[in-house]
Amino acid sequence: MLESLTTALQKVFRDLRGRGRLDADNVREALREVRRALLEADVNFQVARDFIRTVQEDCLGEEVLDSITPGQQIIKRIHERLIALLGGATANLHAKGMPSQVMLLGLHGAGKTTTAAKLARRWLDAGQSVLLVACDLRRPAAVSQLEQLAAQVGVPCLGPQPGETVPALGRRALDTARREGCKWILYDTGGRLHLDEELVAELQALRAAVAPENTLLVLDGATGQQAVDIAQTFHQQVGLTGLILTKLDGDARGGAALSVRAVTGCPILFIGVGERPADLEAFHPDRLASRILGFGDVISLVEKAGQALDEKEVRTTQEKLRRNQFTLEDFLAQMRQMRKLGPIENLLDMLPGMGQAPAHLRQQLQQESGAGLKRSEAIICSMTPRERRHPELLNGSRRKRIALGAGVQVRDVNELLKGFDQTRKMMRKMGRLPKGLRGLGQLPF
Repeated sequence: MLESLTTALQKVFRDLRGRGRLDADNVREALREVRRALLEADVNFQVARDFIRTVQEDCLGEEVLDSITPGQQIIKRIHERLIALLGGATANLHAKGMPSQVMLLGLHGAGKTTTAAKLARRWLDAGQSVLLVACDLRRPAAVSQLEQLAAQVGVPCLGPQPGETVPALGRRALDTARREGCKWILYDTGGRLHLDEELVAELQALRAAVAPENTLLVLDGATGQQAVDIAQTFHQQVGLTGLILTKLDGDARGGAALSVRAVTGCPILFIGVGERPADLEAFHPDRLASRILGFGDVISLVEKAGQALDEKEVRTTQEKLRRNQFTLEDFLAQMRQMRKLGPIENLLDMLPGMGQAPAHLRQQLQQESGAGLKRSEAIICSMTPRERRHPELLNGSRRKRIALGAGVQVRDVNELLKGFDQTRKMMRKMGRLPKGLRGLGQLPF
């Protein structure tokens, strides 16, 4: 997520930390580099200029330049201003009435229909009933795509009747949701390659017919400055209450995340970080700012682990560790749980210090983690149930047999057993962490 920007900023920060004293010229030089990094990440020119101006005003006072650690103070000011740029406090959807209505807007290719299913999944997991409404009547197969995604998620989907207009479908959906007691209605509206008069009229007519509390624009975070223009146009023509940024798991520059909030004034509510139904995160300005600056995001990592792991299983694992009964079967279950956390590159962004890791090291970790999990699973599955429960039985001949069965080398079996032993020791230490950090002990690695 925004790797190029993180890498550039880390270079500036290393230089700042390496200076014992700073003067106004040093600060201006460093901020010029920050400005260049923002522009290269496709941040809007006006947004980047205003950001640097406010940071410079903060940093040129005596409080910063005369402090014991001026470099750290400047980084702190950049962090604070970056949080403010992204919206400051975490914003939430306005849930008024029963049902609460949400219109999803967006151009073709932004991921609007997929995001509709992700939102429905999120509310369903929270125990709230959802009705998806297929209002994209012109794109071929749009209705059937939403119906298929709704079936995967496990929520009902209402499609158009022959000859039914979008406003009429919206009114029928509202009546249906009221009758069935749904908490949310989610309208997946039509899209185009660009915003034209016909689409604007259709969206305005639907909005007038159902009066939704929330009108959310789904934006492709990889489109750069074009995303800002799209957001401005939709806001002027239809009116927005919030934004959802998709495809922030890619390697694009992604400056839209730092621009759209400042330009439109609309809060970013969610970000899409993958293709799976679970890959939609609530947007926290402070957490994204920390990720961008390479500080990591342990809070989100622990939350993600808490959602992926069964609480009963966690307690059972902790009890086994306490009694020294953690086996290779439990180790295999932990690895399989890790897959539920999503792509490894998303997890790396959340680990403090990984933003400073060289690109080749991050790539190596991503490649080895995916292949490594499959290789480890094959090795453990090649063991007998007794061997999994009693790793001390694994002598040389048994390890050779297991390697042959898994299609790997004996050294791979040895490495897995060494990793198992290290994991067991590490997880015991996690159980002794201070209370505020104890959630780290739920992480399956």
